[in-house]
Amino acid sequence: MDLVLTCIGFACMIIGIFGSFLPVLPGPGISWLGLVLLYFTKAVPDNYWVIGVTFIIILLITLLDYIIPAKGTKLFGGSKYGVWGTNIGLIVGLLSPIPMGFIIGPFVGAFVGELYYNSQEQKRALKAATGSFIGFLASTFMKFVVCIIFLGYYIYLFWHYKSDIF
Repeated sequence: MDLVLTCIGFACMIIGIFGSFLPVLPGPGISWLGLVLLYFTKAVPDNYWVIGVTFIIILLITLLDYIIPAKGTKLFGGSKYGVWGTNIGLIVGLLSPIPMGFIIGPFVGAFVGELYYNSQEQKRALKAATGSFIGFLASTFMKFVVCIIFLGYYIYLFWHYKSDIF
């Protein structure tokens, strides 16, 4: 049973890494599940501190994933209309059947929001939309790094307890 949990946990780690790029999958959450599955084995002793701290990290990462693109819009001179456009565009982009809609949505949403605020300043709207895109890239990179750290910790634990697992 330990080997099955270990294999499923490793699959969760790999899916989590892909999920850090695909907003349809909660990448860091799936990676965390992989860690928890490894701790469910009889070979790896329970460590509730690690599970608790990594869960709090996942909650913070998930929250920041929605905040950072909006802050990027604001940082690049966007108004609250651009921030709302970013958030609405992110939701629409996630739900739309358009390929890469999760990237296009926040950009277009911020641009349209800024044009709604002031249709005379297309340069400012484009700058705010660029801020939204940079914020999206930053949050994606942050999720990817967390998933890689979780994978590294998973491999460390697996290597340390490999004789007990097999």
